[in-house]
Amino acid sequence: MRDFQKPGRSQVIAANGICATSHPLAAKTAIEILERGGNAIDAAIAGAVLLGICEPQMTGIGGDCFVLIKKPGTEDIIAVNGSGRAPAAADAAHLRERGLKTVPLHGPEAVTIPTAIDAFCRLSNDHGKLGLDALLAPAIRYADEGVPLAPRVAFDLADASALLSGHGITHYTKGGKAYGMGDVMRFPGQAEVLRRIAKHGRDAFYTGEIAEDMVAALRERGGVHTLDDFAAAESNYTTPISGTYGDLELCEHPPNGQGATAILMLNILKHFDLKSMDPWGAERAHIEAEAAKLAYDARNRFIADPAHTTRLEYMTSAETAARLAALIDLDKAMEAAAPITEAVHKDTIYITVVDKDRMAVSLIYSVFHAFGSGIASEKFGILFQNRGAGFTLTEGHANEMKGGKRPMHTIIPGMLRKNGKVVAPFGVMGGAYQPNGHTRVVSNVVDYGLEPQDALDAPRSFTDNGVMSVERGYYDTVRAELAAKGHKVEIPKTAIGGAQFILMRDDGLLEGASDPRKDGIALGY
Repeated sequence: MRDFQKPGRSQVIAANGICATSHPLAAKTAIEILERGGNAIDAAIAGAVLLGICEPQMTGIGGDCFVLIKKPGTEDIIAVNGSGRAPAAADAAHLRERGLKTVPLHGPEAVTIPTAIDAFCRLSNDHGKLGLDALLAPAIRYADEGVPLAPRVAFDLADASALLSGHGITHYTKGGKAYGMGDVMRFPGQAEVLRRIAKHGRDAFYTGEIAEDMVAALRERGGVHTLDDFAAAESNYTTPISGTYGDLELCEHPPNGQGATAILMLNILKHFDLKSMDPWGAERAHIEAEAAKLAYDARNRFIADPAHTTRLEYMTSAETAARLAALIDLDKAMEAAAPITEAVHKDTIYITVVDKDRMAVSLIYSVFHAFGSGIASEKFGILFQNRGAGFTLTEGHANEMKGGKRPMHTIIPGMLRKNGKVVAPFGVMGGAYQPNGHTRVVSNVVDYGLEPQDALDAPRSFTDNGVMSVERGYYDTVRAELAAKGHKVEIPKTAIGGAQFILMRDDGLLEGASDPRKDGIALGY
């Protein structure tokens, strides 16, 4: 329980339904959809699409999504892969011939076909109640009327707006200047796109004038995208993977998502007595950092398009974790694992909803880096993700860029089971941090008995590209101890990630938690 004499936020307790996400308008919209008779799928879609208007640097209809769903009356979990493929003509060999070592982050080469809209339409048709016209109406309204920038969004835009180019500058800045806190951003072009999708479904986006606008914007920058690539975009159902830690089972999306990385990290941490350690001390932070280096190295070697991932069982096996755990020196930081060529950062949104029938949805939706590729279509202002930067250009690698392949994805929705029963949909934002974030939240709950809000509030650390970011929530003495072990320690400019969590309590109530690192809230009724 929080100390009410110190800054913090209380968990939200509700009986009928609850939403936790990173912007208040999206949480409010999701609850309104539930109160109108919609289910958790309806509410999550409505809130997610609106987040693309409220947090355009993080997500939008030019991006991808992954979803985990628990339907009423069952403890089974459905996984939906809404990630896009490289255009048919894409080929790593062509980029290597140009002398490139990595996929350019802000060029058309990094733009895979956005597939979130196909997934939202599929989910609405297969599992929703209210229909797309009702679900998209709030986002259409706010795209037309505008949304005042929230503090964290404005903080991000101060730097991120410099990454925009061409039509992206036109649609997402004030004549080249970043929008600031309280400024109203409007997206009339996107409002029209959403109106057409509401009326005509996914084909309104992937064929006709909207698709032509997107293809033209990419081809004028040298992209190889075609109308056929957009028409062929398709999400699909798949089967979750899982691993256990203490009394919890962590359920993750399978490749091309990186959920197996979190399972591997937890399997490594089982070999250390974290319960006996100071939760915010140097010993735990060091072990977690070393486990992350090893697990992320495995991810970079093996995770790729589902048709090309061949070592998934190896990654999730107890034997692999035991061998890796034995490599960790409690007193000395190892060198970073093999350098990677694929980009692994940065921005996304996450929304989770549970309804009165206890359908639970865990949905993550992103354009990858801040403002994705920085490229937007001319007429409608659709901003394109740069998920193709998740490919490697290494010849013969499972994750090598090729036409029609899905790249390794950083975004991972999560769900927790206990004794076979789904007890919590949750997610952690922050690009590469996400598996580490899932691991940290689960460990906070299992090893230290923290309530969900406390588990999200707690300080974080993360090692990436040879630097260990240690939030200001840690004491300076801890940073000094970590530096003495060989870590290159820095206090990050930006808080590490963000998270949302809904606990489905044994007493039948719902408990929502929302990370203070974002602008959002948990809201119930």
